Amino acid sequence: MNRRRTLAALTATSALLLACTQAQAAQGRPQSAPQRPPLAGLRVLLSNDDSMQLARPNASDGKGLYEVRRALCEAGADVVVMAPWANQSGAGTSATSGGQLTVQRRTALPDGYANDCSGAPAGGAVYGVCKGAAPCGQSTPSATPADTVRLGINGGLAAKAGWKGGPDLVVTGSNFGPNAASVVNESGTLGAALAAIDEGVPAVALNSAYDPAVTDSFEVAEHTYRRTAAFGAAFIAGLRERDLLAPQYVVNVNYPHRGQHQRPRGTAFTSVGTQKLLDLHYTAVGDTFTIGAQLCTPRSPGCRPESKPRADFALLQRGYVTVTPISPDRTATGRATRGLEHY
Repeated sequence: MNRRRTLAALTATSALLLACTQAQAAQGRPQSAPQRPPLAGLRVLLSNDDSMQLARPNASDGKGLYEVRRALCEAGADVVVMAPWANQSGAGTSATSGGQLTVQRRTALPDGYANDCSGAPAGGAVYGVCKGAAPCGQSTPSATPADTVRLGINGGLAAKAGWKGGPDLVVTGSNFGPNAASVVNESGTLGAALAAIDEGVPAVALNSAYDPAVTDSFEVAEHTYRRTAAFGAAFIAGLRERDLLAPQYVVNVNYPHRGQHQRPRGTAFTSVGTQKLLDLHYTAVGDTFTIGAQLCTPRSPGCRPESKPRADFALLQRGYVTVTPISPDRTATGRATRGLEHY
């Protein structure tokens, strides 16, 4: 299947799955389960950049990961988590090139998630990965998201889960906040997924949008995490059924924030936008600078506007689930680069 036909099928798949999700919600009851779970036999390495701790009051350090773990296991997948020991948001594709990494299993899982994968072959094992040879502790430096995926594929899963030949799929997220437009370049969630396709393993990145009503901080609503996970599991099942899980590019999914009784407006196939999303500022006290960030607003100084049609963040803001392929080299092609190409 060529690239155009593959991406057209991907868009149709996501639209169909979203329609099924909406119909199920409208009926108020689950649809009849298939005889064989849609992800049965699929071995999934799950990671993120928020960590596996889930200890912060606002759940920004792993809530999305545990919701995705639950949804994937309910769909029949065999899931093992290898995620950063501590928060690594903004780590991008950075990786550790020497020294040692420690993989430490979490024995007590967060409330409400302990038995989600109890029937899976690997039992839904959750591992945190830190740097060094000592046990991971409160002040231990964390491995990066890319570290966790590379380690898992290249020996970690074989040693800890007994998986020969590595995982069938890497899933990252769901992230605390969207990964679209300019944020894609620094996202550890995308960095981990890109590490997977660099190793020849298909990858899907899931991201949950912020609640725009909370203006004094970044917050993701609990129901948004839950819906992102449910959509992601069904979406991956559709990709698997149509043989669209391939390592040529990461499939990056951003799920919008909607009200409790609202559903997404649809699913949109998009490109990575050019819009600058975060306005960073640095406040000095002597030689120390405190970093602050806020979402860019239209026409704000220093906030680059969108220049592409069908850009990911623009459609996400309008209430669409966005589906964006991201290649390993993120090459820009088309009319804008023709002059450079022939220079």
